[in-house]
Amino acid sequence: MGSILLFNKPFGVICQFSRDGLHPTLADYIPVPEFYPAGRLDTDSEGLLVLTDDGPLQHRITDPKHKLPKTYWVQVEGVPDEVALGQLRRGVSLKDGVTLPADVRLMDTPLMLWPRNPPIRERLAIPTRWLELTIREGKNRQVRRMTAAVGFPTLRLIRYRIGEWTLDKLEPGQWQLL
Repeated sequence: MGSILLFNKPFGVICQFSRDGLHPTLADYIPVPEFYPAGRLDTDSEGLLVLTDDGPLQHRITDPKHKLPKTYWVQVEGVPDEVALGQLRRGVSLKDGVTLPADVRLMDTPLMLWPRNPPIRERLAIPTRWLELTIREGKNRQVRRMTAAVGFPTLRLIRYRIGEWTLDKLEPGQWQLL
Protein backbone atom coordinates (compact mmCIF):
# COMPACT_ATOMS: atom_id res chain seq x y z
CA MET A 1 0.00 0.00 0.00
CA GLY A 2 1.21 3.50 -0.82
CA SER A 3 1.79 6.48 1.38
CA ILE A 4 -0.78 9.03 2.55
CA LEU A 5 -0.10 12.74 2.89
CA LEU A 6 -2.54 15.03 4.72
CA PHE A 7 -2.62 18.72 3.81
CA ASN A 8 -4.55 21.64 5.30
CA LYS A 9 -5.37 23.57 2.12
CA PRO A 10 -5.60 27.32 2.66
CA PHE A 11 -8.28 29.48 1.03
CA GLY A 12 -7.35 30.46 -2.54
CA VAL A 13 -5.10 27.47 -3.30
CA ILE A 14 -6.04 25.31 -6.28
CA CYS A 15 -5.95 21.51 -5.93
CA GLN A 16 -3.34 20.82 -8.59
CA PHE A 17 0.43 20.94 -8.86
CA SER A 18 0.61 22.63 -12.26
CA ARG A 19 0.58 26.41 -12.11
CA ASP A 20 -2.22 28.44 -13.66
CA GLY A 21 -0.53 31.81 -13.15
CA LEU A 22 -3.42 33.13 -11.05
CA HIS A 23 -3.49 31.11 -7.82
CA PRO A 24 -1.09 29.36 -5.48
CA THR A 25 -1.01 25.60 -6.13
CA LEU A 26 -0.16 22.47 -4.17
CA ALA A 27 3.39 22.80 -5.55
CA ASP A 28 3.80 25.98 -3.47
CA TYR A 29 3.31 23.94 -0.29
CA ILE A 30 4.16 20.28 -0.90
CA PRO A 31 7.71 19.58 -2.15
CA VAL A 32 7.13 15.81 -2.30
CA PRO A 33 7.05 14.34 -5.83
CA GLU A 34 4.63 11.70 -7.11
CA PHE A 35 1.73 12.50 -4.77
CA TYR A 36 -1.69 13.25 -6.19
CA PRO A 37 -4.92 14.49 -4.58
CA ALA A 38 -7.54 11.87 -3.77
CA GLY A 39 -10.44 14.24 -4.35
CA ARG A 40 -10.61 18.01 -4.65
CA LEU A 41 -11.56 21.11 -2.73
CA ASP A 42 -12.74 24.24 -4.50
CA THR A 43 -10.35 27.19 -4.53
CA ASP A 44 -12.58 29.04 -2.07
CA SER A 45 -12.84 26.09 0.32
CA GLU A 46 -10.32 25.22 3.01
CA GLY A 47 -9.22 22.22 4.96
CA LEU A 48 -8.28 18.60 4.63
CA LEU A 49 -6.94 17.27 1.38
CA VAL A 50 -5.68 13.68 1.22
CA LEU A 51 -2.92 12.93 -1.28
CA THR A 52 -1.35 9.58 -2.11
CA ASP A 53 1.35 8.09 -4.31
CA ASP A 54 -0.75 4.95 -4.92
CA GLY A 55 -3.21 5.02 -7.87
CA PRO A 56 -5.50 2.18 -6.65
CA LEU A 57 -5.64 3.75 -3.18
CA GLN A 58 -6.43 7.14 -4.72
CA HIS A 59 -9.32 5.52 -6.61
CA ARG A 60 -10.61 3.74 -3.47
CA ILE A 61 -10.59 6.99 -1.46
CA THR A 62 -12.55 8.88 -4.12
CA ASP A 63 -14.88 6.13 -5.35
CA PRO A 64 -18.46 6.84 -4.17
CA LYS A 65 -19.18 3.12 -3.71
CA HIS A 66 -16.73 3.06 -0.78
CA LYS A 67 -18.69 5.93 0.79
CA LEU A 68 -15.88 7.42 2.87
CA PRO A 69 -17.72 10.03 4.94
CA LYS A 70 -16.50 13.61 4.58
CA THR A 71 -17.18 16.03 7.45
CA TYR A 72 -17.27 19.77 6.89
CA TRP A 73 -17.44 22.76 9.17
CA VAL A 74 -19.81 25.14 7.40
CA GLN A 75 -20.40 28.76 8.37
CA VAL A 76 -23.76 29.79 6.94
CA GLU A 77 -25.59 33.08 6.68
CA GLY A 78 -28.52 33.02 9.08
CA VAL A 79 -29.44 30.47 11.75
CA PRO A 80 -30.86 27.24 10.30
CA ASP A 81 -34.02 25.95 11.97
CA GLU A 82 -35.15 22.33 12.37
CA VAL A 83 -36.99 22.48 9.04
CA ALA A 84 -33.78 23.33 7.14
CA LEU A 85 -31.74 20.80 9.13
CA GLY A 86 -34.40 18.16 8.42
CA GLN A 87 -34.18 18.84 4.69
CA LEU A 88 -30.39 18.33 4.81
CA ARG A 89 -30.88 15.10 6.80
CA ARG A 90 -33.35 13.72 4.25
CA GLY A 91 -31.47 14.81 1.11
CA VAL A 92 -31.78 17.98 -0.93
CA SER A 93 -33.04 18.27 -4.50
CA LEU A 94 -30.37 19.91 -6.68
CA LYS A 95 -30.26 20.40 -10.47
CA ASP A 96 -28.21 17.20 -10.86
CA GLY A 97 -30.42 15.06 -8.60
CA VAL A 98 -31.26 14.51 -4.96
CA THR A 99 -28.33 14.28 -2.55
CA LEU A 100 -27.93 11.40 -0.18
CA PRO A 101 -29.02 12.22 3.38
CA ALA A 102 -26.46 14.20 5.37
CA ASP A 103 -25.63 14.03 9.06
CA VAL A 104 -25.89 17.61 10.29
CA ARG A 105 -25.90 19.47 13.58
CA LEU A 106 -25.46 23.03 14.78
CA MET A 107 -22.05 23.56 16.36
CA ASP A 108 -20.17 26.29 18.17
CA THR A 109 -17.39 28.11 16.31
CA PRO A 110 -14.63 25.50 15.96
CA LEU A 111 -11.99 25.86 18.68
CA MET A 112 -9.09 25.34 16.29
CA LEU A 113 -10.40 27.88 13.76
CA TRP A 114 -7.79 30.07 12.07
CA PRO A 115 -8.41 33.49 10.53
CA ARG A 116 -9.29 33.44 6.85
CA ASN A 117 -7.52 35.74 4.44
CA PRO A 118 -9.49 37.49 3.05
CA PRO A 119 -12.16 37.40 5.78
CA ILE A 120 -15.69 36.32 4.90
CA ARG A 121 -18.30 38.91 3.94
CA GLU A 122 -20.36 39.65 7.03
CA ARG A 123 -23.54 41.67 7.33
CA LEU A 124 -24.22 43.31 10.67
CA ALA A 125 -27.98 42.64 10.51
CA ILE A 126 -27.66 38.93 9.62
CA PRO A 127 -26.19 36.49 12.12
CA THR A 128 -24.08 33.52 11.05
CA ARG A 129 -23.98 29.99 12.42
CA TRP A 130 -21.66 26.99 12.14
CA LEU A 131 -22.83 23.52 11.10
CA GLU A 132 -21.03 20.22 11.20
CA LEU A 133 -22.19 18.42 8.05
CA THR A 134 -21.16 14.92 6.91
CA ILE A 135 -21.85 13.62 3.41
CA ARG A 136 -21.00 10.36 1.65
CA GLU A 137 -20.82 11.59 -1.93
CA GLY A 138 -19.03 14.40 -3.72
CA LYS A 139 -21.07 16.28 -6.30
CA ASN A 140 -19.49 19.49 -7.53
CA ARG A 141 -19.76 22.22 -4.86
CA GLN A 142 -22.31 19.99 -3.13
CA VAL A 143 -22.23 21.39 0.40
CA ARG A 144 -22.53 24.98 -0.83
CA ARG A 145 -25.44 24.04 -3.10
CA MET A 146 -27.17 22.07 -0.32
CA THR A 147 -27.07 24.89 2.23
CA ALA A 148 -28.18 27.45 -0.38
CA ALA A 149 -31.08 25.18 -1.42
CA VAL A 150 -32.42 25.18 2.16
CA GLY A 151 -32.06 28.98 2.45
CA PHE A 152 -28.73 29.36 4.28
CA PRO A 153 -25.86 30.24 1.93
CA THR A 154 -22.37 29.05 2.85
CA LEU A 155 -19.95 31.81 3.81
CA ARG A 156 -17.00 29.62 4.80
CA LEU A 157 -16.37 25.92 4.15
CA ILE A 158 -13.70 23.84 5.88
CA ARG A 159 -13.34 20.11 5.31
CA TYR A 160 -12.40 18.67 8.70
CA ARG A 161 -12.46 14.89 8.13
CA ILE A 162 -12.27 12.28 5.36
CA GLY A 163 -12.89 8.79 6.72
CA GLU A 164 -10.43 8.34 9.60
CA TRP A 165 -8.18 11.30 8.69
CA THR A 166 -8.67 14.75 10.25
CA LEU A 167 -7.17 18.24 10.28
CA ASP A 168 -6.07 17.82 13.88
CA LYS A 169 -2.59 19.29 14.47
CA LEU A 170 -2.36 20.76 10.95
CA GLU A 171 -2.23 24.53 10.54
CA PRO A 172 -3.22 26.03 7.17
CA GLY A 173 -0.51 25.26 4.61
CA GLN A 174 0.98 22.44 6.70
CA TRP A 175 1.20 18.83 5.56
CA GLN A 176 2.00 15.55 7.25
CA LEU A 177 3.21 12.29 5.74
CA LEU A 178 1.63 9.26 7.42
